[in-house]
Amino acid sequence: MNLKRYFVRALHRLQKGPGYTYKELLVWYCDNTNTHGPKRIIKEGPKKKVMWFFLTLLFASLVFWQWGILINTYLSYNVTSSLSIGFKTMKFPAVTVCNANPFKYSEVRPLLKELDKLIEAALERILQPTHGDPISPLLLNNSNATEGLDLDLWNQIPLVLIDEQDKDNPVIVEIFETNQSAAGNQTAAPPAPANVTSEEKKYKLAVKLCSHQGSNNCTYRNFTSAAQAVTEWYILQSTSILSKVPLQERIRMGYQAEDMILACLYGAEPCNYKNFTQIYHPDHGNCYIFNWGMDKEALNSSNPGAEFGLKLILDISQQDYIPYLSSAAGARLMLHQQKSFPFLKDQGIYAMAGTETSIGVLVDELERMGYPYSDCTANGSDVPVKNLYSEYNTSYSIQLPLSFFQACLRSCFQNHMTEICGCGHYMFPLPEGVTYCNNEDNPGWAYCYSSLRSSIRHRQICIDSCKETCNDTQYKMTISMADWPSEASEDWIFHILSYERDMSTNVTLDRNGIIKLNIYFQEYNYRTISESAATTIVWLLSSLGGQFGFWMGGSVLCLIEFGEIIIDSLWITVINIISWCKGLKQKRVRARYPDTPPTVSELVEAHTNLGFQHEEAGTETQGEALPPEPGTPPPNYDSLRVQPSHNPGTDSDIECEEQRPAANHHGDASVWAE
Repeated sequence: MNLKRYFVRALHRLQKGPGYTYKELLVWYCDNTNTHGPKRIIKEGPKKKVMWFFLTLLFASLVFWQWGILINTYLSYNVTSSLSIGFKTMKFPAVTVCNANPFKYSEVRPLLKELDKLIEAALERILQPTHGDPISPLLLNNSNATEGLDLDLWNQIPLVLIDEQDKDNPVIVEIFETNQSAAGNQTAAPPAPANVTSEEKKYKLAVKLCSHQGSNNCTYRNFTSAAQAVTEWYILQSTSILSKVPLQERIRMGYQAEDMILACLYGAEPCNYKNFTQIYHPDHGNCYIFNWGMDKEALNSSNPGAEFGLKLILDISQQDYIPYLSSAAGARLMLHQQKSFPFLKDQGIYAMAGTETSIGVLVDELERMGYPYSDCTANGSDVPVKNLYSEYNTSYSIQLPLSFFQACLRSCFQNHMTEICGCGHYMFPLPEGVTYCNNEDNPGWAYCYSSLRSSIRHRQICIDSCKETCNDTQYKMTISMADWPSEASEDWIFHILSYERDMSTNVTLDRNGIIKLNIYFQEYNYRTISESAATTIVWLLSSLGGQFGFWMGGSVLCLIEFGEIIIDSLWITVINIISWCKGLKQKRVRARYPDTPPTVSELVEAHTNLGFQHEEAGTETQGEALPPEPGTPPPNYDSLRVQPSHNPGTDSDIECEEQRPAANHHGDASVWAE
């Protein structure tokens, strides 16, 4: 009922029109507002009015300028970092150890036999003395050194020499070339001038990658050193060969846990290779993880110091390394969170053979703020890239491991490669329904892979798609090394370790294959680096109010007053628009019906007498009068009027005459009310 009454009053106001003008409203606001300045504009004299008007306008502009800066600062969502140190029982990190060499050469040699022959012949050709003469291609039919080489394997991804004596026109020299191909493809460099230095006579070795065999759409990957080029070429060729080998066979060709892990001790508790979880890593073959936490609860560390950490003795069997694949010797290890895949190529460290490596660990916990303060992910569900490493970690758990970003980048690259190249790279897990690339089934895979890896656009797409985790645990390592065992103790140590591994009294181990590791918490505390919002809504409101109060002497109530006058101005505008529309409508009605409207008596006459017809003023009746139509005769309004009395009457008549004007007055009023 109250709502209906409110709308009725509003309708009456709309029909009545505005009660005051804009000027009156503005004067009322300046006279009643609590904000300093506007009242002085209407109270002072002409000169002071101008002065106070410009001062009020200036300070109001400063307020809005400061408000804009404050709001922009708040919407930038800056953060502040705080460092805190805590003490608690900490989980010992997962420790992954691998051999720098992925496979035993004795096991994988039959697969790489033809590849080794090719690289040995190529190195013999590359390292031959030139004595200032240009290198010419080696004709296969005229050289006994190249007999039995697999030329098809070489031509799939060949090595070439680039003569850059003429920087504008470099000459490409094939290392191996047949008579047939030499006639059309042989390119020779001009004789070297006598004053050319040995540095200028050098040739650069490059890997030639073509979209398909025999195509002219090729690219050359140059290297500063021939050692880098040989290693890169051997990795590409061996990748193609090993990609066709089943996983179980690759695991068998790698280093087994019982052969690699000779001794293990965690705190005061002995352990062995059975306490490690085996995974296959494409870069390092068989890797073994201690305290991974996938099947069992993670181990806690009771105290800091080397005596309460993990002690390992490893045998890397350096004599069984693949000569052209692994140029570094040692163990590759990494400390990481439980239930996360170890990306040793990016985050791992080497432990050198013949040394005792001690690693002191400090724990840093990172707590980042999520959207809109940063683009981190809390559980990975908002990342559009399918994680191909999901079988190695709990990808969408409450706390993602630090390696999630690396897993996302590699998954994104593998997805792009399967879409563009039609096959997957051997170093990354495969999506469903995709096979690994090899030279036989995918002749141009190396060219496609090289183009994709060097593409900045695809790299940026993966970086934009992947997100860092909001909560990370990082392990900071302090590394120290010493020779182990010493010359005085190496005899008995090697005898004991050889007997325990091979049950032989002969020494089968030496300094080139033995590594000792000590991994422990350096301090029994952890550091938490957490982010917090640099600007909050409370800060914003207090800053806005402070600026408004300082420059204008206002408060929140002053803003409400200003909002009130804005609403009143809008209301006046609405009423004026409705009044204008109403006047326009009346003008259109007058233009359509130009006659004057009937009087009240004429309306009553037409309502009560059906035969009544209004006659316009000034018209005359033409012809004979029409016969009267039947109907109720109109009332005699003259009978309601007071007639002057000429004859005196009785007192009752006089009283009636006195009451009659009052009745006539009420009757007229009722008629006008109608």
